[in-house]
Amino acid sequence: MHESVQAEVLMSFLVSEELSFRIPVELRYAAADPYAVRMTFHLPGDAPVSWAFGRDLLLDGIVGPSGDGDVHITPLGPDELADVAIRLRVCDEEALFQVSAAPIVAFLDRTDRLVPLGQEQAHVDSGAELDQVLRSILAEENAG
Repeated sequence: MHESVQAEVLMSFLVSEELSFRIPVELRYAAADPYAVRMTFHLPGDAPVSWAFGRDLLLDGIVGPSGDGDVHITPLGPDELADVAIRLRVCDEEALFQVSAAPIVAFLDRTDRLVPLGQEQAHVDSGAELDQVLRSILAEENAG
């Protein structure tokens, strides 16, 4: 069984009301980090930019407005598989993307088959995380 799923979708990057262009966006989900989805945006002429946010935020954003922080996801119509707007914000800067909900739903379905919603905690290796934190603390103490 694969420990991750990924998909590539085309999103419209909305620069202004008059200007938009389509860009490839890689969606990635890993069982090792079961709460997060990663989106990597491939903007022409720039290095890829990755964002990580909660899988539940993406799922909720397909059916209704979702997000309180730097990521906001909102359906753009009343239909079940309407387009979705994804707004990413850093300080005073923001980027707006639009994508069909269908490939997002298909991707989320694949993540659910890997780690069913509500069962994420069973896939978190808290012992390994604690070991890593302790090694980091000890390394800092030994360095200073």
